[in-house]
Amino acid sequence: MTEYSDKPHLILIDGSGYIFRAYHRLPPLTNKAGLPAGAVYGFTTMLWKLVENVRKQDGPTHFAVIFDSSRKSFRQALYPAYKAHRPPPPEDLVPQFPLIREATRAFSVPSIEQEGLEADDIIACYSKSALAQGFQVTVYSSDKDLMQLIQPGLKLFDPVNNCLIGSEEVVKKFGVEPDQLGDLLALMGDTSDNVPGIPGVGPKTASRLINEYGSLGDILDAAAEIKQPKLRQNLIDHKETALLSRKLVALADDRPLPEPLDNLVIKGVDMTPLQDFLSEQGFSSLLARAGGGQTLPVADGSKEMAAASDQVFDADADAYETVIDGKALDRWIADIYKTGFVAVDTETDNLDATQATLVGVSLSTKAGKACYIPCGHGGHDLLDQAPEQMALSVLIEKLKPVLEDPSILKIGQNIKYDMIVLSRYGISIAPFDDTMLLSYDLDAGRHGHGMDELSVLYFDHQPISFKSVCGTGKSAITFNHVPIPEATRYAAEDADITLRLWQLLKPRLSTDHVTRVYENVDRPLAPVIARMEQRGITVDSVALRRLSSRFANDIGRLEEEIYALANTRFLISSPKQLGEVLFGSMGLKGGKKSKTGQWSTNVTELERLSADGEKIAVKILEWRQLSKLKSTYSDALIGKINPETGRVHTSFSLTGAQTGRLSSTDPNLQNIPIRTEIGREIRNAFIAESGHLLLSADYSQIELRLAAHVANETALLQAFKDNEDIHSLTAKQLFGHVDRDSRARAKTINFAILYGISAWGLAARLEIDRFSAQEIIDRYFERFPAIRQYIDQTLDFVRLHGYVETPFGRKTHLPAIKNRKVTERQAAERQAINAPIQGMSADIIKRAMVRMEPALAEAGLSSVKMLLQVHDELIFEGPEQDIEKAKPVIRQVMMNAASPIIELSVDLEVEIGTGTSWGAAH
Repeated sequence: MTEYSDKPHLILIDGSGYIFRAYHRLPPLTNKAGLPAGAVYGFTTMLWKLVENVRKQDGPTHFAVIFDSSRKSFRQALYPAYKAHRPPPPEDLVPQFPLIREATRAFSVPSIEQEGLEADDIIACYSKSALAQGFQVTVYSSDKDLMQLIQPGLKLFDPVNNCLIGSEEVVKKFGVEPDQLGDLLALMGDTSDNVPGIPGVGPKTASRLINEYGSLGDILDAAAEIKQPKLRQNLIDHKETALLSRKLVALADDRPLPEPLDNLVIKGVDMTPLQDFLSEQGFSSLLARAGGGQTLPVADGSKEMAAASDQVFDADADAYETVIDGKALDRWIADIYKTGFVAVDTETDNLDATQATLVGVSLSTKAGKACYIPCGHGGHDLLDQAPEQMALSVLIEKLKPVLEDPSILKIGQNIKYDMIVLSRYGISIAPFDDTMLLSYDLDAGRHGHGMDELSVLYFDHQPISFKSVCGTGKSAITFNHVPIPEATRYAAEDADITLRLWQLLKPRLSTDHVTRVYENVDRPLAPVIARMEQRGITVDSVALRRLSSRFANDIGRLEEEIYALANTRFLISSPKQLGEVLFGSMGLKGGKKSKTGQWSTNVTELERLSADGEKIAVKILEWRQLSKLKSTYSDALIGKINPETGRVHTSFSLTGAQTGRLSSTDPNLQNIPIRTEIGREIRNAFIAESGHLLLSADYSQIELRLAAHVANETALLQAFKDNEDIHSLTAKQLFGHVDRDSRARAKTINFAILYGISAWGLAARLEIDRFSAQEIIDRYFERFPAIRQYIDQTLDFVRLHGYVETPFGRKTHLPAIKNRKVTERQAAERQAINAPIQGMSADIIKRAMVRMEPALAEAGLSSVKMLLQVHDELIFEGPEQDIEKAKPVIRQVMMNAASPIIELSVDLEVEIGTGTSWGAAH
């Protein structure tokens, strides 16, 4: 705020906005009285920073926090539907409102609200009064409605993006000046407040009209002159609506001030009421910062768990301990046995866990208390002598009993990596918790689940980055060359943050009702996946080289054919050059340009051109597919062969997809074409060892079966019961006959409906017009009404709750469901329709994987090993004599994976094949 002069300076905080930020930022914590207090704590920490920042500055003289008094204001009298669509505040947030006001007053800051007015109105009143008296004013808010106030002497400070907003920023964002913003909002409406506006007028049209005609009144007066017929008629027909909308968005700045401006003068904080408030709430670390310092009793007797109510990261990285001798490690081990849990993190010289060498281990038993045990550090370069550190053999000897002790809970962030690394030294970690999985099961779709992101989100603390320690590019070093003091700060901090995350997230399992999916699906899967990654799979390098050579020839041939069709040579891989050729020199119809002015050449555009009979688009699509397959598989797989094992070891991510599905990288096995001949040839390169066979077990039409189950669609359930071909049934229902073409179309429709496809989307897939596609969709829902009912109920649920859920309790959060952008909102709706089904399918195959190894062992078939999971398919390898015996065991486990948690109303079918290669087994 240094831009302001020596004039008196008023700072106004939009408290209502801060409340909801605080509520969504922290989990549902409770205070000493057992009342919800997560939002109270979050608001208190935010206010603490605000107060500190304001009082550090020389300029601010007056300060207040403004709140909404209630959900109703004078606007409901003007328009009863104003904000009527908004759901009531969450039940656990309501009792926190008065505590948040109390927190504000505890900081000796005025807490102001007024019945019948919104916080925005009160802010407008104080701003107008202060400006009239020569004040400078800063409003802390990111609310666009308050941007109307911006003028000389008044700016907004956006606390979300940490930046000042002046008139330039408003013009850049909305295309109009701040004093024209009310007219723009009246024209375009506001879905978040249910302000109607003019139908068909969005922000671009609204700003264009304002810049062309002036004010809203001028636009409405000139409506009859506007050339666009639809816009002209809407402006004429909805004139009164626009005028009403203008009243709704206008800020009431002419009301009496609830408190005189003089009462907002900044004063020193009276520590007694602040300490009393923090003590009453049980915010012990904040109390310590405020000078109270005493340790507070915890109702449930678990100091460590309850410490999650105080999310201030106050550790000193330089105070973390470096452990290099056995006695010091013994002291840490004794502490581990005393607490009963320990956060563990390994440091290695390789991101690939199957090839990594252990460099050190970090441990944490209490927030702010962590150590690093180096065991594999070399010098900074080849001439340097290795630093003093613990012998690897001593480290393994002392830590192995602890990490394998069933009475000690081990806590990790992506602990699968640490499991693989430590297993190379004969250590098997159990039992364990994984903070990455905890975050994923609690908040899939809300944010990422990496440790750094979670640390910033929950603790407002940016951890030391790996890049800052190891460097980047050509100057990068592996972790074994990092000096031990730096390594200690980095590694011990990771363990410390992991422990804090566990203390914060683990209690939420029960309150957020995700214990079942964590305990029965995701957590037990981590060690199973770790073993699969370690096993890897053999690839035929000779076959891959042969395939790569063939791809190269085909790619070269296609390039010449593309050049001939284009009548010029150009870089096909360059979207810019390709767009200029297709829509510039060749003049193909229907091209779209991006904001940068570049022609779009994405797959949708190329498929559209292909459907229009453009041969060059067909060739380019084929060229792209072959180029990708060559670079991703036939070339890359050879380089992925592990020199120690001679096999390829993909890395599975348990948190890579919002819906619960696994994803894989290095190599990505999920993107191999399933039904094409090229895909089969790539699969043929994945082979069994000599004397062994591969077995493929694939769920048949599992998502359609689960859709029939969740929708309770009688016709589909009966068809599956009678082993009727489901696509033929749909073809008969929709088209009245079954042949190859109608069945193929029905298959497309069956899957498209489950993905919430629109008439436009189905039209593109079936290459028909939109009206015909809509007729097919309508007919489908007539034949299968329970599917329509499932979709409607799912959309109603997600709009109300913001997430969808599988029967196993897996939640997929879809914040874009309330996005003002239609495209993003519709994408969220499509996700909402499919996520419960795809997520349920993912849960089932994960449960099958968890149960598979014990079932095979019980049948005396431990020689049969699970290697891969790709979509709905599991790949096994085993001796030829055991593979046939394993078939019924594998089938039984997969068919019954949902029970006893869920009793399906349709049987799951599993198709099993065997062969010397994946392609032959599929």
